[in-house]
Amino acid sequence: MEKKLSAASLRALNYTKGPEWFCEIVTKPITGDLAENDPEVTRRDPSAVIHADGLFHVWYSKSKGRSHGFGSGDLDAKTFPWDHCDIWYATSTDGWHWEEQSLAVARGSKGSYDDRSVFTPEILAHEGKYYLVYQVVISPYLRRSFENISLAVADSPSGPWTKLPGPILEASADGEWEGEEDNRFLVKKKGSFDSHKVHDPTLMFYQGKFCLYYKGEPMGEEMFFGGRETKWGVAIADKIEGPYIRSEYNPVTNSGHEVCVWHYNGGIAAMLTTDGPEKNTLQWAPDGINFEIQAVIKGAPHANGLFRTSDHDIGPLEGLRWGLCHVVDDETGTGYINRFEIDESLKEYFMKRETYE
Repeated sequence: MEKKLSAASLRALNYTKGPEWFCEIVTKPITGDLAENDPEVTRRDPSAVIHADGLFHVWYSKSKGRSHGFGSGDLDAKTFPWDHCDIWYATSTDGWHWEEQSLAVARGSKGSYDDRSVFTPEILAHEGKYYLVYQVVISPYLRRSFENISLAVADSPSGPWTKLPGPILEASADGEWEGEEDNRFLVKKKGSFDSHKVHDPTLMFYQGKFCLYYKGEPMGEEMFFGGRETKWGVAIADKIEGPYIRSEYNPVTNSGHEVCVWHYNGGIAAMLTTDGPEKNTLQWAPDGINFEIQAVIKGAPHANGLFRTSDHDIGPLEGLRWGLCHVVDDETGTGYINRFEIDESLKEYFMKRETYE
């Protein structure tokens, strides 16, 4: 009898990966200021963690007050936890107990390109200087507002920080709204994958270039296969202040929410979560652009800020070993910070190849 194969079995013939990339990710509580679950204060979106001058350092979005969503009738009212944010900074001696230090990057003056909110920071330490990339919004903050990415530089993790005079990457804005209603789903043309918003920036120095990985959202966003229609792109520059040129291969992922990338084996590794057909996967691109799935994971906490280690080539998971993430309180909508770690115990169990009767 002829052997018949289902569609699932045919697909499985291409699944040849071993367990090297597999892990589970667990969260653990920290102590100190970042762990405070205050119903009137939000701390969220921690950056990567770096070690300098004998301390661990992290940056994050901080705002005060409850959120009211769009359409409250008050254009000055806080819409969401990432609205009315400034970027703050904290340190730790051990990666577990964190003390809030100071404001790092504040919103701009009224009418400036960043007067409404500066949020979702990421850090790059490079050649003795420190660079923060982050999202910016101008007032009023509406459903159709475009969101962009900017940069600040300092000689020390503690600052002071000098902001660039404008964004380093803007939404492509190549779609076309339908009508005048403040409705981001009504469009005549959606445009590119990042026509409405560029989010969650991460700056990597890679192959002699500055590579700005980011999440894009289109005008007229729809539900897409496994969740929201979000994908990642990369823009590349010779100088850190730009100009940043979008890769001709964009988008470089078809899935994922917050950008989470690290160096590994001459390429760029990535964790894609939350949205799209390839959500909850670990991927690797030997050239930083052409990503392939290496493992499927159960999921991950939100907004993972990885500890940046120089030992990232020890193994594929070393750059993901630990870091910080945020937790949202379901009742108040405010947020606080946790620590995450990878757990390889299940992989190690199977790799022992023990047999049992």
